[in-house]
Amino acid sequence: MGKYVLAIDQGTTGSTAIVIDRRLSVKGRSTVEFPQIFPRPGWVEHDLDDIWASTRKAVAQALRNASAKGADIAAIGITNQRETTAIWERLGGKPIHNAIVWQCRRTAAMCDAMKAEGKEPFVRAKTGLVLDAYFSGTKIRWLLENVKGARARAERGDLAFGTIDSFLLWRLTGGAVHATDATNASRTLLMDLATRTWDEELLALFQVPRALLPEIKPSAGLFGTTRGVSGLPDGIPIAGIAGDQQAALVGNGCFEAGDAKCTYGTGAFLLMNAGPSPVGSKHGLLSTVGWQIGDEVAYALEGSAFIAGAVVQWLRDGLKLIRKSADIEALAKEVPDSGGVVFVPALAGLGAPHWRQDARGLISGIDRGTKAAHLARAALEGVAFQIYDLVQAMAKDIGQPMPMFRVDGGASANDLMMQFQADLLGAPIERPRMIETTALGAAFLAGLGAGVWSGKKELKASLRAGKRFSPKMKPRVRDEHLARWRRAVERA
Repeated sequence: MGKYVLAIDQGTTGSTAIVIDRRLSVKGRSTVEFPQIFPRPGWVEHDLDDIWASTRKAVAQALRNASAKGADIAAIGITNQRETTAIWERLGGKPIHNAIVWQCRRTAAMCDAMKAEGKEPFVRAKTGLVLDAYFSGTKIRWLLENVKGARARAERGDLAFGTIDSFLLWRLTGGAVHATDATNASRTLLMDLATRTWDEELLALFQVPRALLPEIKPSAGLFGTTRGVSGLPDGIPIAGIAGDQQAALVGNGCFEAGDAKCTYGTGAFLLMNAGPSPVGSKHGLLSTVGWQIGDEVAYALEGSAFIAGAVVQWLRDGLKLIRKSADIEALAKEVPDSGGVVFVPALAGLGAPHWRQDARGLISGIDRGTKAAHLARAALEGVAFQIYDLVQAMAKDIGQPMPMFRVDGGASANDLMMQFQADLLGAPIERPRMIETTALGAAFLAGLGAGVWSGKKELKASLRAGKRFSPKMKPRVRDEHLARWRRAVERA
C-alpha cells in the first residue's frame, strides 16, 4: 500500500490537491484557480474542461511538492462544490454545456412558479431542502430544456448528470464509473432523504429522466480505480467522496451528535451533526446527509450563507479596493470599527434562514467620513452577521444554545473577522491548526474506505487544536451592531 493519501478539493474558484501521510502531516499541496463565467447578471458557469485541467495540474504540483510519485498514493478522496450541475455525453465524455454553478440564479423564476403551485411543502418533506435555484434539480431541468436535443438524449440514456464529484470520478476512472455519494445526492432535490435513494415522484416533478442519474454510494468505500490519467498509475482506489461542507464536518472530527463546524470559503456554511435520523427545521435551515461510512449514517442541520470569501474577491476584482485577498484584514484594521457602515453581502441572494432569492447586496451608513477601510471592515462584519443569524436559527431548532463550534476554511484565517464572530455570538469559537479541513475530510473518508486508518476514533485523536477566540465586546455595543444589521437586511 502507498504511504500517502491524495485529497482533491474541487472548489468554486479553484482546485486544490493535498498529499498527507498517515499522521495527518501535509507533505505537499497546490491550488490552481480557473475562470468564472458570467453570461448574464445573476448567471454563473464553469467550463468543465477548465475544472479538469486545474485538477490535473493541482495534483501534479502537489505530488512534486511532496517529492512523491503516483505509486506512493494509497487512496484518493474527492470533495467538491456541491450543487454545481454538469451533464456530459456517456460516449466520449464531452460536456453538453458549461456547468451551472451553485451560485447561479437563472432558475429562480422556475422555483417561484413551483412554489406558487404549492410544491414546496412536498419537496421539503422529501428532501430536507427548500425550493431554491441553489440546488441541482432545476438546473438539470433548465439544461434539458435549453440545450438542443438534450432531453431526448437523456431519456435514451446517452447523457450523464453529475455534481462535480461525479464528473471527476468519471474522468479519473476513464469513464468506467458513474456514481456519487449520499451527501452530494442529498443536494439535488431528487433524493429521498430518509431512504437515500432517487425518488420517482421528485424525478417526475423536476422532469428528470432516471437514466441520467449516477449510482448513490456511501461516502467511504471503493468507488472505482484510476485509469488512463496522466501522472497517476492505473489502479489507485478512489475510496472517499463527500460534498465540501460535509467533508469539512468529517475533517473537524464531528462524529458525535451535537458536534458542529462553520466553514468560511466562497460561501459560509454552518453544519451540526444531528445524529442517525433526519431532523426537520422550523427556522429556515436545511436537513441533509452529514456523512455515510458503511451502514452508519449521520444527518446534519445546515445553514448556508451564499457569500463569504466571495465578497472579498468582489472588493478585489470588482472595486479594485485591494490587490490580493489577504490584504483585506490589514485594510480593515486601519479603522477601529466600521463607522456605522453595514454591508449586507447578498450578492447572490440571501440563503438561510431568510431564503430570499430577490435580495441583492446593500451598503448603508455611508457619509463623507467613510473610507475604504470602513467598507472593508463592514464587508468582513457582514459575513459574521450572516453566521450569527444561522446560529440563532439553529439554536431555536435544537431548543438550546448552540455548543461551541470549530471554524475552518480560507477566510477563517482572518483573525479580525473571527474575533468579531465570537463577539457577536457572545461565545468562544475554535480554529484548528489545519484550516483546510475540507480536503482533510476527503482524505479521512478515502483512508477509511481504503483501510489506511482503523476508524473514526483514530482520526479524531490525531486532530490538533489551534486558536481560540473568546468574546470581548460589551453587550450594549453588540446589540447596537445587531440592530443596524437587522435594519439593513430588511432593505436588501
